[in-house]
Amino acid sequence: MTRGKKNAIMSFMSDISLPLELKGVHIHFVGIKGTGMAALVEILYHNGAIITGSDVSERFYTDEILEKLNLKALPFDQANITDKVQYVIYSSAYKLDKNPDLIAAVKKGIPCLLYTQALGSYSSRAYSCGICGVHGKTSTTGLTGTILKELPLAAQTLAGSIINSFGSTCTYTSPLIKSLSENQKKYFVAETCEYQKHFMSFCPQKIILTSVESDHQDFYPTYESIRDAFVDYICKLPQNGELIYCADDKGAVEAAGLAAKKRPDLVMIPYGFKAEGDFKILDCVIKDECQIFNCNLIKDLKLKVPGHHEVLDAAAALALACRMLVSDGKNPQDYEEEIRRGLLSFTGGKRRSEKIADFVTPDGNNVLVMDDYGHHPTAIKTTLEGYRQFYSKRKIIVDFMSHTYSRTQSLLDEFASSFDNADVVILHKIYASARENIADFNITGRSLFEKAQHYHKNVNYFEEIEEALPFAKELLNTNPGPEYPDGYLFVTMGAGDNWKLGKAIIKEFGEAK
Repeated sequence: MTRGKKNAIMSFMSDISLPLELKGVHIHFVGIKGTGMAALVEILYHNGAIITGSDVSERFYTDEILEKLNLKALPFDQANITDKVQYVIYSSAYKLDKNPDLIAAVKKGIPCLLYTQALGSYSSRAYSCGICGVHGKTSTTGLTGTILKELPLAAQTLAGSIINSFGSTCTYTSPLIKSLSENQKKYFVAETCEYQKHFMSFCPQKIILTSVESDHQDFYPTYESIRDAFVDYICKLPQNGELIYCADDKGAVEAAGLAAKKRPDLVMIPYGFKAEGDFKILDCVIKDECQIFNCNLIKDLKLKVPGHHEVLDAAAALALACRMLVSDGKNPQDYEEEIRRGLLSFTGGKRRSEKIADFVTPDGNNVLVMDDYGHHPTAIKTTLEGYRQFYSKRKIIVDFMSHTYSRTQSLLDEFASSFDNADVVILHKIYASARENIADFNITGRSLFEKAQHYHKNVNYFEEIEEALPFAKELLNTNPGPEYPDGYLFVTMGAGDNWKLGKAIIKEFGEAK
């Protein structure tokens, strides 16, 4: 395919939208096992679309989502694009001129939409709310959707991971959607991603902004470049649109201020301990592995997941749910009990402080194994702080695998100093991104190990994940000491595949009780 022809095709494809009526429309997903893709499959399936899809043979947790819908990913093949296929939605991991399904679709003239285009197209037909930020997007979306389950709003929620309270899926659709009349609003809440400005395809009426700081250095080389991307997204809000932003996050406050200068019509709604107004957090105490906090608008809120950052995410979700009620002509204070119930029923999501197993070693040590997706220094630091508060009587071991050479090199010192609240740290090689050329970097996993030794007295390095198993096994068989009567908390953390170490440890000691 010539460059000119390819550019013409890309220009044509960029103007395509999904049909307003999805019932009976055959949509084929290329890369159907991707987290966002599988979530969008759920949404469109529940709107009556006929779904097929293709992907690699390796099994992912999203296979379970597809199987619940009686769907199975086909191998990539031009034959997948039958005459019945009317639209194709594809992951950005696959190219129109390289993937066999997409090549066939282009030849047949079938409209092809990137995942972000399709999500944006769907968002344009509802009262949509986008949740964005460098940290906390998934938890905040999950918290919002869990609250909305308790409220009389015809709403759908799409998160970037499986949310336990959604029923172990990435989405939740209110039963009220089916009985929606023409004059009633249909609400759509979705996690929206800043990478490569993907969120610019979304059509928000309200936005939550959790945090802004340097990340995705391969696309945003400076802090200012990623900050300005968030400002551009905020400015997509309609006249008098609402921005709900974290007053405790310096970057979010700065982005909100810059957006306000460009768009003085926007309604700015802060939340957090440093906020003023309805969603100021007044206090927070931890009791019986539960965080109890009060906001100006609603008091006595309880949260079962650990971490100061999760309280902030809960306040963001509370603010959005309340503002949605107001937009629907309802008084949020009439639904205080429903909101409290929703927050209390949230137990996290896949790879977000996820409890994997709880067992006792042959020597009588209790071990709780958890897995978390935290892959940025700020996320590591705040998550471990939360664990230290929640699990104060456990010795904390964190196994971390850094993701992307560009992020590790740019934030080396920040990564190295982020493990203060762990008793033992285990590090590995860097988990590379397919977008990177490793030869362009003069850093390795050992570089992080050597730097971390300046900040932490017990840092250990094993190049490969499996090499750490004997060390971890011996450690967990050792008495943690009288200051840790509840035993160990073993956490695998990062966006790499070191979660496999947690699984291997469980296998060594037996299944979870």
